[in-house]
Amino acid sequence: MHLAWILAWRFRTNKRQNGFISFISASSTFGIGLGCFVLILLLSVMNGFEKELKDRLLSVIPHAEFKSVYASGIENWPAEVEALKLHPEVTFVEPYVNATGMLQKGNKMKAVEMTALEPLYAADGVIPSLVTSQQWLQFQTDENATMLGIGLMQKLDLVVGDKVQILLPQLSEDLSLSAPKTLRLNIIASLDMGGELSNHIGFMHMSLAAQTQNIHHGAQGIRLRYRDAFAAPKLTREIGYKLTPEVYMSDWTIKDGNLYQDIQLVRAVVYIALSLVIAVACFNIVSTLVMAVNEKQSEIAMLKSMGAKNSLIILVFMLQGSFNGLIGTIVGVTLGILMATNLAAVARFIEDLLGVQFLSGDVYFIDFLPSELNWNEVYITALIAIILSVLATLYPAIKAAKINPAKVLGH
Repeated sequence: MHLAWILAWRFRTNKRQNGFISFISASSTFGIGLGCFVLILLLSVMNGFEKELKDRLLSVIPHAEFKSVYASGIENWPAEVEALKLHPEVTFVEPYVNATGMLQKGNKMKAVEMTALEPLYAADGVIPSLVTSQQWLQFQTDENATMLGIGLMQKLDLVVGDKVQILLPQLSEDLSLSAPKTLRLNIIASLDMGGELSNHIGFMHMSLAAQTQNIHHGAQGIRLRYRDAFAAPKLTREIGYKLTPEVYMSDWTIKDGNLYQDIQLVRAVVYIALSLVIAVACFNIVSTLVMAVNEKQSEIAMLKSMGAKNSLIILVFMLQGSFNGLIGTIVGVTLGILMATNLAAVARFIEDLLGVQFLSGDVYFIDFLPSELNWNEVYITALIAIILSVLATLYPAIKAAKINPAKVLGH
């Protein structure tokens, strides 16, 4: 084995080696390193988006909603809320009323999706953490208080302390639209929930919304969050089928799941595409070794005439080719790890340097480039690159072992 290492290294570093062979060898090393680097970096970005989606967006929006099929709302909803709190996978439960209408300030109007909350139940949720304790206390005591998304307030030129009108559509008994009801609300806080969500959402009192929309039982539905947000589709159906009232079931993947699905799709495409890039770079190892074998036929013949076994010749050229894959993998993985762990700072530096912004907070739920390094993906990437590199050496190495010393030296 020691002899095989010495011979492989000498064959690789031979100064008389053909320049074209050296170029192909270097290009294979570069290709493998580049593939590993980009694959680790992009997978880390996808992991970062998934983490931010879970920590930011899914911490604000409900994971599941159970909405009454009747206009009167959910009968005896406090008992249903208390029963759902006992479920081991549920971390938060609250009643709600949805009130979609038009927000008006002067001659400006904007569509708004108001979620009406019961302060007693919402106190354990995320909303209180988005405002000051004084603002939350004001929301609890003032039935006409409202909290609006910061993007919505900017579009209507609103500030905290303003009074605003909201027009809520009304349905008559024959289900036709009648004159909307107008409510005057006091803006006590602005909410920055990231991305498009801040451009159309607001919160108000459940009792006021229920009264305005003739929801006699007080709550239109119940919404909750789970320990594992990604288990929402399965858990929502399991819980919904066991509820006493008749409800429509919905989970976050129906409204906002397209973002998560896009992340998973991009992750799969990136993995396949860059694995193929690494595979193509490994094919260059085949070309390099085939040319090296043809160039060193006399040396191989001399080794075999001195008693070298076929297994030694095969091992020598496998090691020589594997050096390319090993060096490329080590360099690519190292650079990938360094870049992935410092991506946010690097991206911010480039943004400041070029005067551009990669992600706009008005469009996306974050305004920076996230990154989350997954060590299992690093190990898998390195393993794939090394395995492909070793497999690429088999054909040239076996071809070298089949060289006939008598035929080569006879010429």
